[in-house]
This record gives sequence, C-alpha cells and structure tokens, in this order.
Amino acid sequence: MSRINRRLRVVGAVAVSTVVVGAIGFTTTSASAAASVCSEDFSDGLGSFTASGFVSTGTYGARLSGSLLSGPTLTSASIDLAGYSDVTVSYTQAASGLDLGESFSAAYSVDGGAFTTLEAARTATGSASFRLPAPVADRTLRLRFSPDASSALETLTVDDVLVEAEGSGGPTDPPPGSLPPVADVTAPGPYAVTIDSTAGPGNDGWLVYPTSAGQDGVNHPVLVWGPGAGSGPADYEDMLRQWASHGFVVYSEVSSSNGDYMVDALDWLEDQNATSSSPLYQDLDTSEVAFGGHSRGSIGTFDVADEQRIETTIHVAGGSFDGNGPASLRNPALYVGGDEDFATANMKRDYANTDVPVWFNILDGTDHILATRNGQHIITAWLRWHLADEKFRRTENFLSVNCPFCDLGDVQHKNW
Repeated sequence: MSRINRRLRVVGAVAVSTVVVGAIGFTTTSASAAASVCSEDFSDGLGSFTASGFVSTGTYGARLSGSLLSGPTLTSASIDLAGYSDVTVSYTQAASGLDLGESFSAAYSVDGGAFTTLEAARTATGSASFRLPAPVADRTLRLRFSPDASSALETLTVDDVLVEAEGSGGPTDPPPGSLPPVADVTAPGPYAVTIDSTAGPGNDGWLVYPTSAGQDGVNHPVLVWGPGAGSGPADYEDMLRQWASHGFVVYSEVSSSNGDYMVDALDWLEDQNATSSSPLYQDLDTSEVAFGGHSRGSIGTFDVADEQRIETTIHVAGGSFDGNGPASLRNPALYVGGDEDFATANMKRDYANTDVPVWFNILDGTDHILATRNGQHIITAWLRWHLADEKFRRTENFLSVNCPFCDLGDVQHKNW
C-alpha cells in the first residue's frame, strides 16, 4: 500500500448534489528545482516497490534477509522522469552480518534496460547519494536493492529512498498531451458542452461532447460510461459535462451487467466519426477509448474489458460479484470506492485479483451513491493521462507518495 499523505484531506459530510472539492485544486505544477519525484520510507509497507525473497517492512525501513535458495530483491515501480533532469538518488542503508565474499548492491535501470550498479559493498551504515548520468533525464527509472547473502541473519536494510530532480535550466512545463492543457482538473475544462439526449444505436442514449469539437485540429478521445442500476445518464449530468468540457466525447445510456451495449455504442461512435452529417465527423480519436461505469456500469465494463479498441477501464463502486471480473482486463484500470460503500469489500477482492496495472482509492466519507461524484476529478486526471497522453500525470497525480488524490482516501496501486 502506498503511503497516505493527509495534507489536503476533505473533511465533513457532503450532500449528494455537492461536488467534493472545497478549496482544494489539483493543479498542474511545473517541475521545480530539487523536486521530490519519488520517496518511500516503507513504514506502511512496500509502497510502490515490489519484493522477491524474504523482505520485511516497518519503521526501520525495508529489511532484506539472505537465503541459501535465492537472494532477496527490492525493486521500485517505474519512475517517470518526463520533464526532469539532474536526477539524484539517495537512501539510507545498513548491511549486517555479511561474510567475506558476500556483498549488497544498489542499481538503477533506464527505460526497462539492464541495471547499472550504483554501489556494491560488504559493509555500510548511513546515507548514500548518487547523481545519475545526464541521459537519464526525461526517461523512466527503476531502482533495485539486493544482498548476496546465504543466511537469514545476514541482512540489508534500506530506508528513506528519495529521487529528486530539477528542470533543465530552471522550471519546465509539463510535456503536452493531445488536448488543450489545463491548470486544475477540478475545474471545468476549456470547452463549452453540447448534450444530445436522443443519441446512440437506439436513440435513447446521451452524447455529451465539446460544442466546438474538432477546433484547431483536435481529435477527441472517447469515454463510454455506464450508469448504476436504477439510474440513467441524467443522474450523472454534471460529471458527463465535466469530462466533455475537458475535451472528451462521452456517450452514456442505461446500463446492464452485460457490456455488449458499450461495444455497440463504440461501433455507433465510429460510424458518427465517418458520417459527414454528424456533428462529430472526423473529430474523434477512435484509437483513444475508455469504458467505465458506476456500480452495475462497472460490472458491464468488466464484461467487455477485453475489447481490443479500449485503452483503459474505470470501475467506480462496482466490484464483481464473484471476484472474476478482473480476469478480462488487458489494460490499466482505475478503481474508485468509498469507505462507507457496501461494494468496497468486493472491490478489494477485485484489486487483489487484478494482474494489470491498477490504481485504487477508497475515498473517505463516501458511500455507494457519492462515489462517482466524489471521484469525478480523479477520473478526469486519469482520462487526461491515459487517453490524452499527459504522461506527467503518472507521477504528479497518481504514482508519487505525495500525489494530491492520495489525500482523499486509502490508496493502493500495483503492477506499474
């Protein structure tokens, strides 16, 4: 589980009609001097790291114990350095009991390549800091720690891992995506919004889209959204408008646990993109598609998550009944639940059974009905990351220990 920052916690009860943001704005910040890109002290577990062999965690950090069978390793998730340069890695380490001929090593990998050793030694206590070579800038980084030791009494303890970086020559803007940039994902985006409430294959769905779709040559990514049981698109109007204002074309109709209607909707949208009389003629990016939904809409999304045309799925307060929903996932998934929601137990089981990259937030003060509304800005940022190619959001909004959304609840993520 990632460490939870409580700096910006939303406090208090919220009415159903209220957008849970208050005075908090999740702004897009520029890379700044000595910015903390990733940090971990292992006090709440492995965080974004993974381990093999015997590794324990606690207030002391992460302790790797030797073995005759296979040496333990501690490896970070991929750390996105887009927009950063002058990268420094620091940590504290303590090696204990290693015999002559045994050693521990710390290493790094760039863009998934071979690991390069930072240090290798038999004894060490205290802090270490290394400035990485210039070509690491704007790449992805992984760190790995491992002792070469044969006894469980021979250990390496790692703590306070920190990756810091600076912008080249000063602050740098985040890398651009395919949509106009925004400073705050909690605010409406730059587009006015049009709603057609008689759209879709059966003329009974809602098409919510930027009024000026296609302006300045923009091709708009697509979200197909499934409402919860007993509700329809009108119950999500403010959220559908929010996503469309950020440049996404959103289609929604009454959902079912069978997700075939989502595939039919995508087929219809592709037809609209190819039909000269359509207001969306040649304005859609049909290579950037998400399926998602709330409650029953999430279950339907699981049902068709292996659809080859989608890039990501979104599941809000909708754990599968048998825990097998994640078996169909083939791309990164976003899970949003609530600490007062009856479906969260099923979502936790789904999370445990998920093998693709997944990010899960159990929002504080949130029940089943409020989950989408309270999580709508998380969804906005997720869509901008995965469909609009704003890659800086990977670290800035989601996979860093000080991400703003981490303050809204209990966050877990894995497989990145």
